[in-house]
Amino acid sequence: METYALLWASTMNAGTVLALASLGLLINEKAGIVNLGAEGMMLCAAIAGFATVATTGSDTLGFLAGMGAGALMAALFGVLVIWMNTNQYATGLALSLFGGGFSAFVGVGFVQAKLPERVQFEVPLLADIPLIGSALFKHHPLVYGAIALALGLIYFLYRTRAGLVLRAVGESPESAHALGYPVRRIRLLAVVVGGALCGLAGAYISIIYTPLWVEGMIAGKGWIALALTTFATWRPARVLLGAYLFGGVTMLQFHLQATGVDVPSQFLSMLPYLATIVVLALISRNPRWLRVNMPASIGKPFFPGS
Repeated sequence: METYALLWASTMNAGTVLALASLGLLINEKAGIVNLGAEGMMLCAAIAGFATVATTGSDTLGFLAGMGAGALMAALFGVLVIWMNTNQYATGLALSLFGGGFSAFVGVGFVQAKLPERVQFEVPLLADIPLIGSALFKHHPLVYGAIALALGLIYFLYRTRAGLVLRAVGESPESAHALGYPVRRIRLLAVVVGGALCGLAGAYISIIYTPLWVEGMIAGKGWIALALTTFATWRPARVLLGAYLFGGVTMLQFHLQATGVDVPSQFLSMLPYLATIVVLALISRNPRWLRVNMPASIGKPFFPGS
């Protein structure tokens, strides 16, 4: 039973990374923008957060630095695709490649750096409950913050006027523009907020999840987060559930190796990516279901006055 509690605890930890990034990308796509640069943004945020904590000793400043790096890169992406009408997919791929190279260059001096001693978080009283306590109540506050973010996003998107406007911009930007809403500014704001959340996910990896810096440490999590928004059919609650599902698959490989299961390590390492491909293939079998849930103008440029 203790093994299962440990597996669930590590699943929540791994799922938090995917949840934060996927919710950020969900905000982008609800506004009609596809940002394929999540991997690059998370890498730059990871080194920004790690370097800040290694220099100042403050986790809070590290998270803010990561969010700032993600928001800055997203703002650059937003200006290019929203105001200059560059191709969203090509620009996102370029951003991802740039982030990978830039983070490797900047992070050379921090490869051997160590962070200050980590503080162990736990919920008073509840953390002492046998099995459940270690599985659910001994996590970093951002683990619970990701859950609160998903719930808050559900309320924002479906219970507030601002959320309705955001969805309208993603569904029919021409109609929103005709009603007097600044479509481009709303899209840019959504892109920056989404980038900040991707940055927070990247900083969480280098500061909490694996407190170190190595080149390419995001290891495809940005691409999995992109796939997760489609898997969840652009619904925040499903994003959260999907994040834990993929996080569990990621952690399962380590637990299988620890228990001595005779499976090639290369096969176990590819499990998260194999699961992503299988899920997307299954979802793609019903294109009508995707069309019903997908924001109508996603990936399409907006030309005011057209």
